[in-house]
Amino acid sequence: MFNQLFSAVSMPALQSNYWDTIWLCFGFLAQFMFAARFIVQWIASERHGKSTIPIMFWYLSLIGGGMLLTYAIYRKDPVFIIGQATGFMIYARNLYLIKREKENVIQVQ
Repeated sequence: MFNQLFSAVSMPALQSNYWDTIWLCFGFLAQFMFAARFIVQWIASERHGKSTIPIMFWYLSLIGGGMLLTYAIYRKDPVFIIGQATGFMIYARNLYLIKREKENVIQVQ
């Protein structure tokens, strides 16, 4: 199906086997998830009238980054793997810190 849709495009990944096409679609979905975090952040900032980072930003970062890391491992791209693995750890750490802060606030009350 994708080969027919993109037959005019000379991208080898689109003209290869079925699983390569599935992985390519996964990569695009991963990139979309990762990019969606900026849209979420932009909307939140507009609503608050100042720059703000909602927790959904970090969840989308973690999900999109994890998906991109998976794709990078499939591609066997060490630059991509190191970049996404580093980011993944940072996103997870930020979510942990947010959770810990909320728990501390609950304990104080």
